[in-house]
Parts: sequence; C-alpha cells; structure tokens
Amino acid sequence: MSILKFLWFIAQFALVGLLLGAGYLLWQDQVTPRDISQWLQQQVSDWQPEVTRTSNPHSEGPFSYADAVNLSAPSVVSIYTSRTTQQALHPLLEEPLIVELFGDQLKKYQRDKTERNLGSGVIVSTQGYILTNQHVIDGADEILVALADGRSSAATLVGQDRDTDIAVLQIPLSAIESVAIAADDLPVQVGDVVLAIGNPLNVGQTVTMGIISATGRNRVGLNTFENFLQTDAAIHPGNSGGALVNARGDLIGINTAIFTQSGGAEGIGFAIPVAMALDVMREIIDNGHVRRGWLGVEGTEITAQAAIASGNPDVRGMLIVGVYIDSPADQAGIQTGDVLTAINGQRISRVRDVLDLIAGRKPGDRVNVEILRDGETLELTMVTTERPTQTDG
Repeated sequence: MSILKFLWFIAQFALVGLLLGAGYLLWQDQVTPRDISQWLQQQVSDWQPEVTRTSNPHSEGPFSYADAVNLSAPSVVSIYTSRTTQQALHPLLEEPLIVELFGDQLKKYQRDKTERNLGSGVIVSTQGYILTNQHVIDGADEILVALADGRSSAATLVGQDRDTDIAVLQIPLSAIESVAIAADDLPVQVGDVVLAIGNPLNVGQTVTMGIISATGRNRVGLNTFENFLQTDAAIHPGNSGGALVNARGDLIGINTAIFTQSGGAEGIGFAIPVAMALDVMREIIDNGHVRRGWLGVEGTEITAQAAIASGNPDVRGMLIVGVYIDSPADQAGIQTGDVLTAINGQRISRVRDVLDLIAGRKPGDRVNVEILRDGETLELTMVTTERPTQTDG
C-alpha cells in the first residue's frame, strides 16, 4: 500500500506542475489557449511509468509438456496379471488325524482363489519387447497387456531378474510404437524435470510431473543391486514398471517403488535407470538370465576394533569372514580375516562396493584385487565365475 500511495503522490505532484506551467504561460500572454492544450497533451503522452523486465519467459522452459507426453505415452502399457491359488484350510483341519479321517470330504470344501495384480510397462522395441518390474508379474499364470491405443494382447514372459526387479515381456502385435531412449551423452541430473507415466490405481493412463531429487540411490533395501533415480513425481500402486521420461519425452528410468508411511505418494519415488534396465534386458534375451561375476567371498564392514587389529587403524575395505571352497577367491589364496581394499585399482570402503564391482563383471573376466593381511599388502589375480543366486561377492 505504501508504494501505491507514493505513486499517487507523484502523479498529483506532476499534475499540479503541469497546471502551474500552463498558468504561467497564459500569464505571460506568449501563447494561446490552444497552444497550451496541445502542450499538455504532449506532456501527458510522453509521461510513462518505467517498467523493469524481471525475467525472460522463454528462458524458463516450456509452458506445456504435451509434446513430451505425446511422444512417450503411446509406448506405455497397462499390465494385468492373475494367478490361481488354492484357498488354505483352517489349521485345525490340517491335522494329520483329521486329514486321514475326512480328507476326501475336506477337498470338496477347498476353493480355488484368483489373485490379480496391476502394473505398467514400457515398449522398448518394435519387436514387442516390454520392460516392467519383476514384482508386477511375479508368479503370474496369465499376463495381459493393454496398449494406449485400445488394443490388448496376452504377453509372454521372456525372463526376469529378481536382483534388479526387472522383467521382460513380449507381445505378438504389429504397428506398435517403441519409446525413445535418452542419449548417453545427456546424463540425468538433480533438478531435471521428469514425467512419470503409468496406470496408477487402475484409473487409466496418468502423467505426473516432478524433478530428479537424487541419483545413484542405494542401500534402500528394495533390490540386491540398487542404483535408483529418486524423484518427487507422484507414483502410486499401478505405476510400477511404467516410464519415467525427461522433458523431451525420452525414457530415463523404469518406475519401481515409493517410500511411504501413509500408503500414498509422499514425494519419494524410485526408478531404475534405463541403462541398467536395458543391460538386464539384453542379458535375459541373449542368455535367458543375467550373468554376473562372482569371487566367492562373504564379508562385513570394517569396525574400529577390526581396523586396530589389522595393524592399520585407518584401513578401509571389506573384512573377509568366509570363502567358498573351490571358488575363484579360494583358488587365488584369499583367507578368512583378510581385508579386501581395492578391486582393479578402485578403492573399497564398504561391502556394497565389492558386490557392485564384481557383479558388473562377466564370468571369465580377470580381476586384480588388493588385500591387507597381517599388515602386509598383497596383490592377487583371479578369474570370476558366474554368480549363484542369493550370495555376496
């Protein structure tokens, strides 16, 4: 209000000045009233308030992301799964004596129960390959895919990888649109605008907007191998397996999960980076499963007590607590109590580093490791083998 009063005072002051100027000219009798009128009009037209431009609207990005949605949404599908399970009997009716006496009659009262699940997926190839989450199709007897153009088809499960929560489906449809993949030379950065596309809560295809909140998120406790993109774009049940695209409509991730305490979206969602998802897909298509390197060791974090006992209080790495017999580590001579400090020149600070570095190698790759044993640094070379399921490095 003070600014408005000040401007009004300036306007009044200017008007009084113009009137006084006109009166003075008339008093001098050097001009006519017509000249005075023209002079006043000219003064008023020349007086304009100064406007300072605070921003350039064209530098703030697009006012609509419709182009990005139109480019990517046709490649996002809804996935409906079902599986049939036998309804469990009451525990008392499963007692051996009851089963022996009334087993045939009890079977008559057992009912088959159909469990249904909903998720989303992304068409990444015109050959009908679809990326989605493994938990979307886990245990499914039937998988139905509904396209954005209204068509639907039964899908074949090509393969799945529980360690990264990625599954690959294929549908036998033609004239389908595959999504554009983000270029490798345009890395995802914190603050990038992103769009999450999927079928949340089965309401139909939906787009939500947010930004990248973090990259490289791990230790979340969702998968064995984690390298999540974190976003505040709203992600709900049903969005799993859907697309996370940038402002150009290029796929940058597969929506996977939300962190919530209330059951709804709370601004913390996670997506698997597209490069990681595509690597898993290629392994599944080529080999039927994902091949990962393995050394055959079990380890734990270095505690302060263990660091002191090693003779080097500043040591960082993974303390070896177990070695599998005939594993690459066993054949290379690694022993329980060794501290693994580096792999191929990369320093190790925690167990997760070993898991990621070794799993990223293919079976048959040569790996140089550095260990600390009794205060002495040793360098060993070993050849990785294929990683069994549910193991460490």
